[in-house]
Amino acid sequence: MIDAKFYTADGFTDTLPGICAFKKKTEKELEKLYRLHGYRQIETPGIEYLDIYSRPGFVPEQNLYKMTDQKGRLLALRYDGTIPAARYAAGIKDFDPASLPLRLCYIENMFRFADSGGGKQNEFTQAGVELMGADGADADAEVIALAIKSALSAGIKDLQISVGQVRLYDGIAKQLGLNDSDKDAIRNAISSRDTVTIEKTCDQLGLNADQKELLLMLPDAQGTYDIIDAFRAKVTEKEALDALDNLKDILDALDEQGFLKYVSVDSGLLGGSVDYYTGVIFKGYTYEVGFPIISGGRYDNTVAVFGRQMGCVGFSLSLTLTLTALLRQGVSMDETPCDVVIGFKPGFRGKAYEEAQKLREEGLAVILDTTGKSKDELNEYAVNQGIVRALYVEGE
Repeated sequence: MIDAKFYTADGFTDTLPGICAFKKKTEKELEKLYRLHGYRQIETPGIEYLDIYSRPGFVPEQNLYKMTDQKGRLLALRYDGTIPAARYAAGIKDFDPASLPLRLCYIENMFRFADSGGGKQNEFTQAGVELMGADGADADAEVIALAIKSALSAGIKDLQISVGQVRLYDGIAKQLGLNDSDKDAIRNAISSRDTVTIEKTCDQLGLNADQKELLLMLPDAQGTYDIIDAFRAKVTEKEALDALDNLKDILDALDEQGFLKYVSVDSGLLGGSVDYYTGVIFKGYTYEVGFPIISGGRYDNTVAVFGRQMGCVGFSLSLTLTLTALLRQGVSMDETPCDVVIGFKPGFRGKAYEEAQKLREEGLAVILDTTGKSKDELNEYAVNQGIVRALYVEGE
């Protein structure tokens, strides 16, 4: 029988020293990036009441790690950073609308049940920002641009951001007169790129060839301004046209920042396991992992669930998936444990302490040998560990 105390639980893992150092360095760089863009960091509890997450349209309850407190109330481990930020924003005392927009950021560990495999872990580190109380394409573009900068800052070079607009499909569904049931069935088929089901449903509904062609464009169309123009030639519903205008304005703003090369419009991007997006939605991909490392979008109705109306847009970057991608792409995360190792001859320990402290005050990382190595043994240890300098104190 396996002694479980020597193993981590399924979906959880240790972060090894070199990778951990690279991760912490990346976190510091992201914290600086967000601060320089005016975002203030928050930390939310690792445990929330279950109903914070399990409200309709939020998170499927089966994806949450659940427990109870001493009074029997249901709790859940932190699933993401957006919903706790929304709870926080709704509960701000002495709230002044003139202080909007509110810019928040976080770097915290998240927990998702049965969400491991292919580089995913049930516990992972997520960095993200939330722009709250700001509407329009400029706010959307700010967040998408910051998502791109985050991935680049972490070391990702091959990046693709897919941008969709959930109101585009809502407007098309309204234009075609789809009822809620048919609308949901086709939405699910579009999200899974299931063109066969879309065609069958169109035939069952008696839609004509032009209407069927419009729906079949949604899972397949990818590009930039050409895709927007293609849909504009076929849609008439105001909601869909407004969505296309929003996408165009976002592309314009990203183009002015030099980020358009990373972006493509994906009209089949409509949502996922969380269903609170109300406008633009986007995901970021790189090679060597089969899941998006970035997820984000506009969620104008989420803070209102907690009692305060506030249009919002945000994104999250999975640092765990990002590091997995970088490792698989061949990025080295080896770490030299220190700059200098110091040994000493018996009777010169105090002098060795002094030398170590002087070097540390100069900003060097120093190991002081505590195993009594000889000069030759110290040199051999330094070579094996990749330490540049070995000093042996044997006199004043």
